[in-house]
Amino acid sequence: MPIEIVCKIKFAEEDEKQKEKEEGDKESLIEEPARPRSRDLATFASTSTLHGLGHICRSGRLGVRQTLWAFAFLASLAFFLYQAAKSALLYLEHPHVVALDEEAIREMVFPAITICNINRYRHSALTDADIFHLANMTGLPPKDRDGHKATDLLYPDPDMADIVNRTGHQLDDMLKSCNFSGENCSSRDFTVVYTRYGKCYTFNGDRRNPRVTRQGGMGNGLEIMLDIQQEEYLPIWRETNETSFEAGIRVQIHSQDEPPYIHQLGFGVSPGFQTFVSCQEQRLTYLPQPWGNCRASMQGEQLLPGYDTYSIAACRLQCEKEAVVQSCHCRMVHMPGNESICSPNVYIECADHTLDAAVEDSQERCSCPTPCNLTRYGKEISMVRIPNKGSARYLARKYNKNETYIRENFLVLDIFFEALNYEAIEQKKAYDLAGLLGDIGGQMGLFIGASILTILEILDYIYEVIRDKVSRVLRRSKPPLKKPSGSIATLGLEEMKDQSPCETMGRHVEGAYNAGILPNHHHRHHYPHQGVFEDFAC
Repeated sequence: MPIEIVCKIKFAEEDEKQKEKEEGDKESLIEEPARPRSRDLATFASTSTLHGLGHICRSGRLGVRQTLWAFAFLASLAFFLYQAAKSALLYLEHPHVVALDEEAIREMVFPAITICNINRYRHSALTDADIFHLANMTGLPPKDRDGHKATDLLYPDPDMADIVNRTGHQLDDMLKSCNFSGENCSSRDFTVVYTRYGKCYTFNGDRRNPRVTRQGGMGNGLEIMLDIQQEEYLPIWRETNETSFEAGIRVQIHSQDEPPYIHQLGFGVSPGFQTFVSCQEQRLTYLPQPWGNCRASMQGEQLLPGYDTYSIAACRLQCEKEAVVQSCHCRMVHMPGNESICSPNVYIECADHTLDAAVEDSQERCSCPTPCNLTRYGKEISMVRIPNKGSARYLARKYNKNETYIRENFLVLDIFFEALNYEAIEQKKAYDLAGLLGDIGGQMGLFIGASILTILEILDYIYEVIRDKVSRVLRRSKPPLKKPSGSIATLGLEEMKDQSPCETMGRHVEGAYNAGILPNHHHRHHYPHQGVFEDFAC
């Protein structure tokens, strides 16, 4: 019975076009197995967790159902992108809200209280040299008690710091009574501080050991009686920048962490009245950039000697000092630093004008942003007239003054906490990164049913496609290998008698057999239509 054996015969000569086609579509008989091809879009869509994609990317022609699904998917995707863009723009605006809360505590740190007499120089304390040097500041005529004119007077150079300290109102003379939370106090509980009003005094200014109060209401704070000494006020001969028409004191309630800035932040207290000041502590917390404009205090930063934290008052004093030192090469008495103090003439000719210009142009020349943590005190002020007729006689006898003097010079200042609580006013982020991610995630799930893992799936598919494209490009750039033509020849059994080793070759992979067992390996047979017969495999 004749047997036919089907073999693939490889010829040495092949058509070039046929080789190029086979290189792109078939694997060589001797080439290693290729990597698995990447998934096509339909396969990816059928396995993706992205909703709707599997209904669109199906095999076959695009039908009505697939078109409707495509429109629905694109509409949902557009809504999602619109909402996500709105959320992103809102986040980039960095909005904030203000939260107000009230906290009650058992004890509270009492604030620092700075008081200044509106009159800067006591008339009786001025010497002839002082009057001569301060003539342009006080408006007093520059001559001594004997009537000599200014051209006949010779005095040593003035010391402005000594003049301010010596001629300012002394607290020992002004303070008539002092009481804090039921305990007596005295002038020793005040510290000297210099401001634009000259020599002033601060109660409870020690930030390392501040006084505390354990009860709110009247009588549980600071209560002082002062004599403003109007008879010591300078007479007005002519108006100058230092001329004052008021009588009384200036008061500022501030934190121990900031210096007094009393000429702008203080309030006035008149003689002949008892003034009640009910305080409410407010602790403010601001946000830094980009949500706000506050300035955080740096560790170890020291803008003013004795003040370790940043404050607006310290910044302004430092800025004013730098402006005066730059223009006048000296500083004023109330300014911090170690530079030399200006003389009275420089005060009038340079320092006062420079300081006024610096205050007016503070927004341009000196930027003092709000600190991120700030303590301030809200105030409610009320007053009653003192003394009444009965107490006027008693006070006149007690202090050896007449009743008119008592009414024109005495005042009582009562400062206390309204209650042992404070207001916490805090700026908070209205829309932070967690809110943005939550909104985008919710909108992604609502409109297209996607999540973070869906995005990873898409990235993984893109990677597979790129990898497959790159692999194909690299394979095509290699030198071409000889490919079998794939031509089929039919041989009869008689022609294969001498070639029984074909049974052994059939067990090998095509192209992977030993060349020594191939028939006609050393003898070539010529076929006129197919070319030179080199090798075959069963």
